[in-house]
Amino acid sequence: MADRSVAITGATGLIGGALGAHLRAQGWTVRGISRSGDEAIRWDPAAGELDGAALEGVDAVVHLAGENVAGRWSDAKKRRIMESRVKGTTLIAQTLAGLERPPSVLVSASATGYYGDRGDDRLTEAEPSGEGFLAEVCVAWEASAAPAAAAGIRVVHPRIGIVLAGEGGALAAMKTPFKMGVGGKIGSGEQLMPWVHIDDIVHMIAFALERSELSGPFNAVAPAPVTNAAFTKALGKVLSRPTFMPLPGGLAKLAMGEAADEMLLSSTGAVPSVLQSLGYEWRHPELHGALQAALD
Repeated sequence: MADRSVAITGATGLIGGALGAHLRAQGWTVRGISRSGDEAIRWDPAAGELDGAALEGVDAVVHLAGENVAGRWSDAKKRRIMESRVKGTTLIAQTLAGLERPPSVLVSASATGYYGDRGDDRLTEAEPSGEGFLAEVCVAWEASAAPAAAAGIRVVHPRIGIVLAGEGGALAAMKTPFKMGVGGKIGSGEQLMPWVHIDDIVHMIAFALERSELSGPFNAVAPAPVTNAAFTKALGKVLSRPTFMPLPGGLAKLAMGEAADEMLLSSTGAVPSVLQSLGYEWRHPELHGALQAALD
């Protein structure tokens, strides 16, 4: 197999770091796109700067960078969340579209927040976007990659669920109170949570790089979403801790404001219809095993 090259934004993040290690092991040459670092391809999305010459001839680009959505959302925080995704993706897409030797594929991240709060519905990629700030962000985020698609580059949008990893991400924040015995369901506990193990999101992106018939959005999640109550029970079982300390929805809203409604209390039953149709094989399809693997 000829040596292939990939450039990654967010290469030092939770997903980017694991993806880079996996692709290197598969024989890819991996370069980060970063504001700093001797080896990196330089960019400054806020200033609209990206070293296009360094991207000439790269086989693939994976775009994962963006302002962290965790935490209370002030107006300034919401602006950073939106602008980091729209400006960064637009800059990547326009730069790639203008290259003499552009990559064959751009994998540009999105999120299951695209669907908003949809109750018990099971949501395939064919569903329209929902309501709320995160849905607006995801719509604008995906649309920002249009210049690359218009230039004939295959563009793929993994709509990523809650990533389960031992270090970093949502699970790292959850496990501390659970280990202390003060974990519990949030609100009613009936809200659906789309989740994915870190190994699977890495393999899904690698799958998207390889499969030329895959374009547009795909739900980067486990085969079945679970309720928050079921997730809580499974996490408590893996950690051998009780889970009888529920967090009332009102208290969550008091602590996190609008972010609580959209990140903790909304119900998003995203299902991976596209991946299933293409024969993707999950490494961790069941929640209990996925939690065990992440926490071990």
